[in-house]
Amino acid sequence: MPQKRAPMRKIREVLRLHGLGLNKTQIHRSTGLARSTIRECLERAQHAGVPSPVPDELGDVELERLLFGDPSPPPTGKVMPDFARVKRELAGKGVTLQLVHAEYEADVGDDAAYSYSRFCELFRVHERATKSPTMRQRHVAGEKVFVDWTGMTVEIIDRPTGEVIAAQIFVGSMGASSFIHARAYRSQRQRDWQIAHVHLFESLGGVPRIVVPDNTKTGVTHPHHYDPDVNLVYADLARHYDVAVLPTRVVKPQDKAKVENAVLQVERHVLAPLRKLTFFGIDELNEAMQPLIDALNDRTMRDYDASRRELFEQLDRPALRPLPAQRYQYAEWSRAKVGPDYHVKVDGHFYSVPYTLIGIRIEIRHSANTVEIFDKGVRVAAHARSFAAPGAFTTRASDMPDSHRRHAEWTPQRIERWAAAEAGPHAARAVARIMADKPHPEQGFRSALGVIRLGKRYGADRLERACERALKHGAVRYRSIENILKSGLDQQPLIDEARVIAMPRHPNIRGGSYFAPRPSNTTTKGPGC
Repeated sequence: MPQKRAPMRKIREVLRLHGLGLNKTQIHRSTGLARSTIRECLERAQHAGVPSPVPDELGDVELERLLFGDPSPPPTGKVMPDFARVKRELAGKGVTLQLVHAEYEADVGDDAAYSYSRFCELFRVHERATKSPTMRQRHVAGEKVFVDWTGMTVEIIDRPTGEVIAAQIFVGSMGASSFIHARAYRSQRQRDWQIAHVHLFESLGGVPRIVVPDNTKTGVTHPHHYDPDVNLVYADLARHYDVAVLPTRVVKPQDKAKVENAVLQVERHVLAPLRKLTFFGIDELNEAMQPLIDALNDRTMRDYDASRRELFEQLDRPALRPLPAQRYQYAEWSRAKVGPDYHVKVDGHFYSVPYTLIGIRIEIRHSANTVEIFDKGVRVAAHARSFAAPGAFTTRASDMPDSHRRHAEWTPQRIERWAAAEAGPHAARAVARIMADKPHPEQGFRSALGVIRLGKRYGADRLERACERALKHGAVRYRSIENILKSGLDQQPLIDEARVIAMPRHPNIRGGSYFAPRPSNTTTKGPGC
């Protein structure tokens, strides 16, 4: 690397002292500059015709140009590097300025390429000319907390399975005090992201007004420079704690410089000291991290002459709002289109919604205990979470159309009671037999109701007698009962089988035993018998 040039302020001082008659040794003692540097400055000033001392009207820029020339135009035969491309290349992981110079040298040739030292000097000039100004942000006490995940992870071993898991480290930093909260989780998935915020607020002992994340998918569904779309689950947590989520601009880490610095501090002072230890669980890792985090917050910051904890107790904590009465319960959100059966599916189970929403896309919030359905932000249905076998249904009667509700209200017991009330006990027994003969009682509802309706056509008394005859002959079906009524058999006297069987004894009457099967004769008769 080329030696850094002395500041123009000291070069002016060298020329002033030389104008007063001091020699190089005396100028060296006064300015601290090397004698070789002093000699070079005096030679350049003499060659450029710059007087000693330098006139006040000659500014630093003009003086630098006279002494050292304009570095921007390349000398004859040299190719100026594309420093915009060089800067993009340096953003890649593992890419160094030396590697980029070697590639530049290979592209343009050794004769047309600048030396490495000159290449670095020109790049610094380009950086100074194109560097954007930085605005110092002023943070109001208790207003903002900045959150992010660290780039470093910590390996933990799951004891039951032996699986190695890369634990993720969540970091939060308060704006005014720079107070740091850090905790390990199994992943960066939505559930861990939500629970990490719950632990953050509880660790702070209150809630700030604004949470500033980056554009992670667990926080922002659709990143946008002006109008980012906050994740539904994340927005649910924000509503519970009454905080505003203000994501940073895309690819603008300066918007969350507080947490960027906090991540760096956690990686250096918490994670790096633990890198050689072995952990067998998240809780064990968090226990090891906590003393190091406390020490980090208790360390005095030179710029403030106070620790992060002291500033937090003085500035942020008094300004935080109290935690809500109930702890946030994690819930997931999803969208679904209501099917023609006015049910929506959640983890394999079907829950009813008002039938008027058929074909409408609705939002579903499902926690460990409840399933809530929303239409345009209004809750239209709520169910207790069911863990029945997949494919089961939970249906509210109020969600059904009137015709479906009336049908759903029928039960075998109710149909029997209705048949008894409409016709009589034989009709009740008949419809009970019809439903009992089916694999599922519901499959016999239509036939049973049809039998009851026969009473409107033929009258309740005739239906009762028809059912009695059907039961007597074991022909309990809708068609059998209908045929009895159509043919008028219900109006014929029912034969008493007991009287038919009681016949008087007589030699000419063979009786039932005569027709009983006879035992087989195994004797074989020969010829002539």
